Amino acid sequence: MTDTLPSDLAAETRTLRSPGRRAGRLSGLLYRHEALRGYLLMSPTLLILTAGIVIPFVILVVLSLWTRQGFEFDTTLTLDNYRRIVAEPIFGTLLSRSLWISAMATAATVLLCYPMAYFVAFHVHRNKMLWLILITLPFWTSYLLRVFAWKVILGYEGVINSALMSLGWIEAPLEFLLYSQEAVIITLAHAWAAFAILPLYVSLEKIDKSLLEAATDLGDGPMARFFRVTLPLSMPGVIAASFLIFIPTTGDYITPALLGGPDGLMIGNFIQVQFGPVNNWPMGAALSIVLMLWISAIAVAFLFVTRKAQERLA
Repeated sequence: MTDTLPSDLAAETRTLRSPGRRAGRLSGLLYRHEALRGYLLMSPTLLILTAGIVIPFVILVVLSLWTRQGFEFDTTLTLDNYRRIVAEPIFGTLLSRSLWISAMATAATVLLCYPMAYFVAFHVHRNKMLWLILITLPFWTSYLLRVFAWKVILGYEGVINSALMSLGWIEAPLEFLLYSQEAVIITLAHAWAAFAILPLYVSLEKIDKSLLEAATDLGDGPMARFFRVTLPLSMPGVIAASFLIFIPTTGDYITPALLGGPDGLMIGNFIQVQFGPVNNWPMGAALSIVLMLWISAIAVAFLFVTRKAQERLA
């Protein structure tokens, strides 16, 4: 037994020094490192997303530095498109109008969807999934069909005007209902409501109900309890819903084209025209970059203000 002991130890040492053993120890180290293991698991998806986002963005930036010369593109890198955007007032007007309409649609959507999400989270105790399905059921239809439906509702001979005229409340159709900024805001608020209800519901559902009971025991009424406990704790859902609505609606061009009229056109319509009939892709790319920069700046400012407000309330 004692004669074979040194040979066993030598065999074990050779095993530990072998490449396969070192690889096993390395894999065990990686396995124990949770963060690195998570990134390795997500690496294929991250590579695809990076390629799908970074490469088109780089192409867009390079294209925005070109210019159109007749029917051809001049590939000389220049900032002429950006200088034109700053110099011509129409671009600033369309951009400010787009940001305003999108902000109003975002505010309207969040304000309308918050009570619905609050009711399901706090007052529905059975079949919550069924309630969520029923609430989001109208949004399973095509986005274009919903826009056309609002065109029928808000039209000169639509549901609202016909009902008001039949009741004798108006003598002529209300012209401001259709082909206006108000029509665009109403349609966007309805079309993107599902993207606000779900994050709001998730944020409200995660609130610890014992905190509300504690606030009640300390003398807070329903309104004070809402503004001191429920609303601050649900702010992550409010922020997520605001971003999910504001970012895509700023560049929307379908709804303004069908319901906006001359006063309701947005920057997305102008970008679509540049890439379409006008065939000025460099200008369309430059407008897209400027729009993304503005959205990013507003998002950062919004996050900064909300974080400061939450710190002050805390």
